[in-house]
Amino acid sequence: MAANLMKTKSAIELAQLLKTNQVTSAELINELTETININNERLNAVTHLWHDHALELAKSVSADSQFGGVPILLKGLGQGLAGEIDSGSSKLLKDARAPQTNNFVKRLLEIGLIPVGATNAPEFGFKNITDSELYGNARNPWNLDYFSGGSSGGAASAISDSWLPIATASDGGGSIRIPSSFSGTIGLKPTRGRVPTGPDGWRGWQGASINFAITKFIDDTAQLLDGLSTVQMAAPFQVPLPAKPFATTLTKLTPDVGPIAFSTKSPVGTTVSEAAVEAVTNAVSFLEDQGFDLEEVDAPIDGVKLMQSYYQMNAGETATMFASMPFDDATIKQKAETLTWALGYTGKGVSAIDYSSSLTFWDETAATMDAFATKYPLYLTPATAHTAPRIDTPLVSPENYQKMEHIEDYNPSEQLQIIWDQWLPSLTLSPFTQLANISGQPAISLPTHVSKEGLPIGIQFMARKGREDLILNAGKLFESAGLFEQLK
Repeated sequence: MAANLMKTKSAIELAQLLKTNQVTSAELINELTETININNERLNAVTHLWHDHALELAKSVSADSQFGGVPILLKGLGQGLAGEIDSGSSKLLKDARAPQTNNFVKRLLEIGLIPVGATNAPEFGFKNITDSELYGNARNPWNLDYFSGGSSGGAASAISDSWLPIATASDGGGSIRIPSSFSGTIGLKPTRGRVPTGPDGWRGWQGASINFAITKFIDDTAQLLDGLSTVQMAAPFQVPLPAKPFATTLTKLTPDVGPIAFSTKSPVGTTVSEAAVEAVTNAVSFLEDQGFDLEEVDAPIDGVKLMQSYYQMNAGETATMFASMPFDDATIKQKAETLTWALGYTGKGVSAIDYSSSLTFWDETAATMDAFATKYPLYLTPATAHTAPRIDTPLVSPENYQKMEHIEDYNPSEQLQIIWDQWLPSLTLSPFTQLANISGQPAISLPTHVSKEGLPIGIQFMARKGREDLILNAGKLFESAGLFEQLK
């Protein structure tokens, strides 16, 4: 019988135990289920358990598959498993079930990973904390008075607390890397087009959003990326497969990579905490001691314009999402959270000219960052500008909340300003992640620092599109040196 294997072993180690018949997938599923039942009241990381469904899925796993029946958790947002609840963490869809298994989850099953349940997320993934009105707050194992982050907050809570080695996640503006920074885990956002999409939501916030996972071990991260990497001709975005599997090229980063750029300056001019600066400063000192060439330089972008275009995209995509639902405005306003309602209503006033201009600006930014990444193969920043916020910290002022409740009373320009004002406190916490979503570059949050208050905060590496190998190897360098700060 499995005994704490899910809590102590990597996914690679578990796969080996499965392939050598030292444990069964059913035993691991039972262990994970028991762990969730014991611990979930404390963290509120999991919203739905599919124990019996998981046992059935495990029966059809090929012994030759990459992971051989290792249990995982799916993010409860955009990762539909046919027949299971697919609510988007919204009261609008609280009883909705996925009509089909999406392509990302299908690929997880093909490589031998078994979904056992769904993790908590904020409504439709719009926040960098997880505070769904439908499911409640996901709490941080480091300190239960704090959020674990968002939007993949439940996944981060479960991984940080060592319930299992892999929980899937998604990242449309930092939703993998932000909770990883707040919770002391590894959070990789792959290159745009790297992993399967569809058969719905092909573009994923116009390419900004991508599925992957939160993990505890770099080797698992590389193995999972190999299993999910694809060239999907039906999809709007593709990236060539690596010349060699990431797992076979995973080694400690060496100084011949070239100059590494670093910055601790917020791209939108907001404050950056002492802990975030220390995290980067310590990383720079470590890298210089290893013989790397570090240069302090900011990414050549207009961060404020970039974020304004990002929120404009969010508004337009939310309006489109609501238009696809069988609800009128009155029902949406009644059941959706206020931010979601305001965002969707604002999207109705975004002109085609402005929307198209924003996407053109994104393309220009991607080209600028490609040139930057050619000169600097790695770009190091804080993953977040601050540690996790307390659960009782208000991130929206009463004045802005009232404006959002009555967003229809304002003109389109005023609506966009209200959305910006609403999001600025949250953006202050995490201004470094959105660039990689907009440019399509890979980026990773590594758990290398703990603040004086005892909360984790990560560093972020970005690389050129298709060069996940570089950021994985950077992670391997820090991990091998014993510099990861994770809950024991």
